[in-house]
Amino acid sequence: MLGVLSGRWRDEGTALAIGVTGFAVLYWFPIDYGVVGSAAAAAVELAHWYVREHFLLCLIPALFIAGALAAFLRRGAIMKYLQADANPVVAYAVASVSGALLAVCSCTVLPLFAGISRMGAGIGPGAAFLYSGPAINVLAIVLTASVLGPEMGIARGVGAVVFSLVIGLAMQALFGSRGQTRPLAMPESSSCSAARTVVIVAAMVAILVFANWNAADAGPGFFASVQGVKWYIVAGSALILGAALRGTPRKDLGEWIAQSWGFAKQIVPLLLAGVLIAGALLGSEARPGLIPSGWIAGAVGGNSLAANAFAAIAGAFMYFATLTEVPIVLGLLDNGMGKGPALALLLAGPAVSLPNMLALAGIMGWRRTAAYIVLVVAMATASGYLFGTFFS
Repeated sequence: MLGVLSGRWRDEGTALAIGVTGFAVLYWFPIDYGVVGSAAAAAVELAHWYVREHFLLCLIPALFIAGALAAFLRRGAIMKYLQADANPVVAYAVASVSGALLAVCSCTVLPLFAGISRMGAGIGPGAAFLYSGPAINVLAIVLTASVLGPEMGIARGVGAVVFSLVIGLAMQALFGSRGQTRPLAMPESSSCSAARTVVIVAAMVAILVFANWNAADAGPGFFASVQGVKWYIVAGSALILGAALRGTPRKDLGEWIAQSWGFAKQIVPLLLAGVLIAGALLGSEARPGLIPSGWIAGAVGGNSLAANAFAAIAGAFMYFATLTEVPIVLGLLDNGMGKGPALALLLAGPAVSLPNMLALAGIMGWRRTAAYIVLVVAMATASGYLFGTFFS
């Protein structure tokens, strides 16, 4: 009886929240049709840019990698290292390192997170992987140090590594086995050998990483030198992938396509909807959105807790392609942004976004998604405040 009543009140509370939100939107919605038209155009422009720049070379490879993990990799291989009761040192080290090696954006990491979750990874190591992929980006940290100063680059690097571990441990403590995504229909084992699976996944990861490699702004050195040969690496990886797929049983190939398509249906619609909403609210470089950019710039001056919290929250809702957060923060610093809020935005922004939130809720539910977002924002706020206190 109590369960029925609590469920009914929960449903009624959801309906009330939707109604209040709708009222607030209609009440405060701007009647300046120029602003509305600009926001609509910005939404379409952002979605157009995302589809052209990130869909084919980022999202599609990530979906196929996730499908390969689900179709080819034996479940025990994931459970051995990433399950909730695995050795925590090994589990979180594997999650953090594997996520960092991918160096993907907050949206591209979603199919990969869904893949390891479906394979049986614990919520703690899974959350560590989810944060580390977009946040622990070696190239972005190097660029941050060269453009915004070495202390900012070091703080970002250290903060991202610590965040990955703390967020994973906190999610495990909060949800434990309840936080694990329910395994969907998939084979318990594959006839594809472990060696062949490693080659297939490694080749696709190389294609994902190097096809999106853009070190033009990082200055001379190793990262810039790779820029000139990246397409040769991509072509070589594609040849290796083709060779590895020869002789793969048709059943496994069909399962791979089915799993990849399942991830696409689960993630892509919510992701594109989030991109449109983010563009309408925050605008683009050429067009203002419904939220004036001056409000954001004016709210992140100084180093108060409110300024750091605002920077972390604003960063959490904005969408940053890999490396674009650095010039954006540089522009905000030139317009009065404090160093603490700058770090808060750098730690929260690349790791999460509004499109990321919507798609992530479809993977692990709103309750766990909300906890993950709150952890990211809270830690970014605290880190920014401490950094700004010592380096203002």
